[in-house]
Amino acid sequence: MTARKKISLVVPFYNEEKNIRGFFDRIASVFAAELLTYDLEIVCVNDGSKDGTLTELLCIKAAPASVRILDFSRNFGKEAALTAGLDYAEGDIVVPIDADLQHPPETVLEMLRQWEAGYEVVLARRMDRSTDRAIQKLTAKAFYEFSRHITHVEIPANVGDFRLMDRKVVDALKQLRENCRFMKGIFAWTGFKTTIVEYSVAPRTQGHTKFNTWKLWNFALEGISSFSTVPLRIWTYIGVAISGISVLYALYLIVSTVVYGVVTPGYPSLMVAILLLSGVQLIGIGVLGEYIGRIFTEVKGRPIYIVREVIER
Repeated sequence: MTARKKISLVVPFYNEEKNIRGFFDRIASVFAAELLTYDLEIVCVNDGSKDGTLTELLCIKAAPASVRILDFSRNFGKEAALTAGLDYAEGDIVVPIDADLQHPPETVLEMLRQWEAGYEVVLARRMDRSTDRAIQKLTAKAFYEFSRHITHVEIPANVGDFRLMDRKVVDALKQLRENCRFMKGIFAWTGFKTTIVEYSVAPRTQGHTKFNTWKLWNFALEGISSFSTVPLRIWTYIGVAISGISVLYALYLIVSTVVYGVVTPGYPSLMVAILLLSGVQLIGIGVLGEYIGRIFTEVKGRPIYIVREVIER
């Protein structure tokens, strides 16, 4: 007799107290029919919430699904929460999903059909970005376009953490233990047989997003520096170009002096040259510092997260 397959939903929680009951009610409704053929596990990662998230999670009765609560010692961030969820998930199929219901649980059923058809990774791609502000739409488009040209890993546009993964994919991901984690890139790096389903993002029912424009900007820098050394190489080319221009300008000054005699250089041009070169040097040092900072973080070898307690429900 063939053993029943298990679906693991990995759900990061950070100050999601008001969304918890609605989330579990929706999951119970959507997966009612699937529980006849699959076992369901929900791995809840409480990422150092400061509200009553943990209390609400402890009150949830999600039978016949099993619930595992990972309570972090502090807030480590969503990337660490996803990593912990993948580490502790036991399912044959693992699906990271947000607790605010902007990731429709109904889409998981469509993903499941694709997995049954033989795909090992099923990506959920946003059909539109109507819930985003104009600046977020613009920067997201710019990031995906830029990363497509400079990284050796193709990160699918408009695809986030919401996806279905086969157990063999999760086992591969568990081997990647870098501390500077950009999960979209890490997911894409592993490869495997992949397909895409599309979904519409629903508005949040409660609360507000934890990502503002500044955090998203830093997140994009994390993604670029984690999967590309092109920013370092660019400054090599800039240095060569400026050196070439300097040589040409020096030749011009020699010829000008021989032909016209000594000409007293102007103060404005001198200041422009000094400020330009100083700015270029500082920017180059800043880019170099980003990479050195990541080396510093990695060599310390600290754990990605610390689980204060694991609670089985």
